[in-house]
Amino acid sequence: MADAAPSPAPKPEGATGVLVLSDGHVIWGRGFGAVGDAVGEVCFNTSMTGYQEVMTDPSYAGQIVTFTFPHIGNVGVNEEDLESNVDSAVGCIVREDVTPASNFRARGEFGDWLAEKGKVGLAGVDTRALTRRIRLLGAPNAVIAHHPDGNFDIPALVKKAQEWPGLEGMDLAKIVSREIQESWEGSTWTLGDGYGRSPRDARPHVVAIDYGAKDNIFRNLVKAGARVTVVPAEVSLEEILELKPDGVFLSNGPGDPAATGKYAVPVIQALLERDVPIFGICLGHQMLGLAAGAKTAKMFQGHRGANHPVKRLADGVVEITSMNHGFAVDNATLPDSVEETHVSLFDGTNCGIALKNRRAFGVQYHPEASPGPQDSFYLFEKFVGMLG
Repeated sequence: MADAAPSPAPKPEGATGVLVLSDGHVIWGRGFGAVGDAVGEVCFNTSMTGYQEVMTDPSYAGQIVTFTFPHIGNVGVNEEDLESNVDSAVGCIVREDVTPASNFRARGEFGDWLAEKGKVGLAGVDTRALTRRIRLLGAPNAVIAHHPDGNFDIPALVKKAQEWPGLEGMDLAKIVSREIQESWEGSTWTLGDGYGRSPRDARPHVVAIDYGAKDNIFRNLVKAGARVTVVPAEVSLEEILELKPDGVFLSNGPGDPAATGKYAVPVIQALLERDVPIFGICLGHQMLGLAAGAKTAKMFQGHRGANHPVKRLADGVVEITSMNHGFAVDNATLPDSVEETHVSLFDGTNCGIALKNRRAFGVQYHPEASPGPQDSFYLFEKFVGMLG
């Protein structure tokens, strides 16, 4: 006989929000942000800063982010720290209530911003216990809900969580990608001046495929010396070649790489046959791995947060990186034509590859997120240096 679903925990006084896991486990809290409910996979992020960047990273589409750092939202929000304006994380879970913003760059309150963006927040949760549960049992599907009167149909929310198919097999890149081609105009940020403009001088031309890209990636390509044109995820080989690229960049993004690879991999393989220089980050790295003949697999809990140590195998240097991925290239499936260049010092999973007979490489982490803070910018310089 199958085990009966656990009885929901009694609702404490004042609870206006709830997280309902697909196994029937119920976690109560105080709702903030948008009123309503959203379904997704619950993950955790260990970063101490950058919550607005996290919540606007398209790689988090279909996910509910548990922040392990207890004080989230206390520096407010501003327009400069947005990474995209497309769908990303559907909600977040925090330990402490969001306090009034206290930062000279703040232009609004985190809770108000979440409500404006349609994202549900849940405060007052033992995030350490939830993180430990994810580490032991894996990332669960769940529904996060908020209503001021605190009334929730728990059985209906359990059913909704159980019926959600999960991220495995789900192609989200085409949902969060740009729909039209555009020339990237922005450059990096400086205090007091904001974001600069792309220089107009002659530069190598990079065509960046947007699988759900963070804008800061394009800014760093410009900083490294490139001119960037961004194209949609489902771009054809012919459309790319018409742009006469000196190199092609494969962006980060959400969902299952094997699902996105059904249309992306043939294009990448055709570019590899033409020996077009290629650089991939995160999902783009996974797409490159698939195109080279490797396989990807869903991770038990994923890697999300700052200060993830990655070993560069060529010289033993350890890079301090930022990560956000729930899938990885299976390093046991790498063909002889692919060299493993980086590995995670947490669990030995693949974090970098280079093709031996092509000008193509990728990393699993996010060098544009200023990890280290400058440990990984050399990757942009390396790529642009290949384009001459």
